[in-house]
Amino acid sequence: MIKKGLTGYFEDFLKKEPIFVNKSVLQSNYHPIEIPHREGQMNQIAQTLAPALRNNKPSNLFIYGKTGTGKTVSVNHTADQMLGVAAQNGNKNLKVIYINCKLKKIADTEYRLIAQLSRELGKEIPITGLPTDEVYKIFFSALEEKRTTLILVLDEIDQLMKKTGDEILYNLTRINSELTNSQVSIIGISNDLIFADNLDPRVKSSLSEEEIIFPPYNALQIQDILKQRSSKAFKEGVLEPGVIEKCAAYAAREHGDARRALELLRVSAELAERNGRAKVSIHDIDDAEEKIERERVVDIVIAQPKQFQTTLYSILQVSAGQRGLISTGEVYEVYKKVCYKTGTRPLTQRRVSDIVAELDMLGIINAKVTSKGRYGRTREIELAINDSILNKTKKILEKDLDLNTEG
Repeated sequence: MIKKGLTGYFEDFLKKEPIFVNKSVLQSNYHPIEIPHREGQMNQIAQTLAPALRNNKPSNLFIYGKTGTGKTVSVNHTADQMLGVAAQNGNKNLKVIYINCKLKKIADTEYRLIAQLSRELGKEIPITGLPTDEVYKIFFSALEEKRTTLILVLDEIDQLMKKTGDEILYNLTRINSELTNSQVSIIGISNDLIFADNLDPRVKSSLSEEEIIFPPYNALQIQDILKQRSSKAFKEGVLEPGVIEKCAAYAAREHGDARRALELLRVSAELAERNGRAKVSIHDIDDAEEKIERERVVDIVIAQPKQFQTTLYSILQVSAGQRGLISTGEVYEVYKKVCYKTGTRPLTQRRVSDIVAELDMLGIINAKVTSKGRYGRTREIELAINDSILNKTKKILEKDLDLNTEG
């Protein structure tokens, strides 16, 4: 007799052999002991940071590359190794603080970021209420008391600039001129390859003393990463032939994103387990790819400001009416009409072109800058999302923008 209800389902689930041994090794916050195919970049990071072991200030370092190319994990791994060596040699003055600038309530204002840094140094700061200058003074005094060599890692530093502007980066890069007993070096990490080009020249010259580029992984390199992690994540024999290769091929197609490959493998296994199967097949990968893509695109679209949504809706409208690549100019003409319909004040074509570039960075579209000779430059645009998600995306945009579905 089959048990009914949730209790029966949970009891049946516990009786099945698990697919996972340790699911956490496939998650983005896992810190691997070995990081394949990033030895060269980690050596460069180590060479830049090594002077801190002698309490000398390392150069500021700017690291950039697409999402999932190993930037964060390489920096954290190198920093951990350096802190280990410092501890063995009795150096208690070296400190590394890691901040993800994408996190709300930590790095979405200048006040919150400096307050968080002060807390990391042992100071109590209220969530709000103090003048920002006062919070800076508390941060400076904490540094001077500690007599520390601080390495400040600002992950997704481009997000910090979007929220707070250049001034905070200028203040942080100039901080050493006001310190006597301590020193601060900054490691900036960004997915935006042209982020530094848009910085104030004073900030750029200070921040980018050293630069390291993380290229995308190729399919074979992603296979190595997946094999290394899957040996810890799954019971032996759980993955059917071709699963790792297909995951790697998908991810290599998506800018060589190892994080995406790991997520795809994890979700594939979760779907197999949910459906009561003891093995993960290549068909599970197709289902996982569609699920991840659908959730990713929906989350991105919902989170965007109205001007981003209007620009994306205009791209969808132009793409629906013609085959092949479309231009920023074509999108802008439709964009102005959509703004008129929704009562939105239109941005300049240059600003819409910037939004197109950001949608490209988010992976919703592919946009390539091409020269039109004496007519200037334009972006050639194509959609980078599956047909199965287009209708859902369009409906979300129409709802959020309060558009009727006519014409």
